[in-house]
Amino acid sequence: MGINLMELLVDNRQHKYKIEERLIRLLERAALVCLAYEGWDLDYEISLSLVDDDENKELNKIYRGINCPTDVLSFPLVEGNQIIDIEEKLLGDIVISVEKVALQAKKYNHSFGREMIFLLVHSMFHLMGYDHDTKESAKDMRAREETVLSFLNL
Repeated sequence: MGINLMELLVDNRQHKYKIEERLIRLLERAALVCLAYEGWDLDYEISLSLVDDDENKELNKIYRGINCPTDVLSFPLVEGNQIIDIEEKLLGDIVISVEKVALQAKKYNHSFGREMIFLLVHSMFHLMGYDHDTKESAKDMRAREETVLSFLNL
């Protein structure tokens, strides 16, 4: 009997940027570190969709009522560490605009990979119930993100 570890299910639906397998492995590691840092079980499945700005904009409009693209969308399937009653142990869905990743990496003067990992980590904390809707919650979430990024040497 083995231990089931977290699985990151990646659906690359954009075609402008090449996503290296090495980056996918780093994203998996980042998701696992987020779960471990929070003391969550390590056997969740997480869906990651890599999309262009057009698809991201459409999803943002449908689910948030905002008619413009954003960098990352999070759709949690867990509430208060309580799993929605389905067969798989799904944490939720993450949708990242790869076009935004490239723009923000340039804007913040760091690598494409580092920006992609940051957005995944940011979204993982949303999936685990954190938000940044107040000054205090934003500070708390940012501290968690920075701690995980430091564990990843980023």
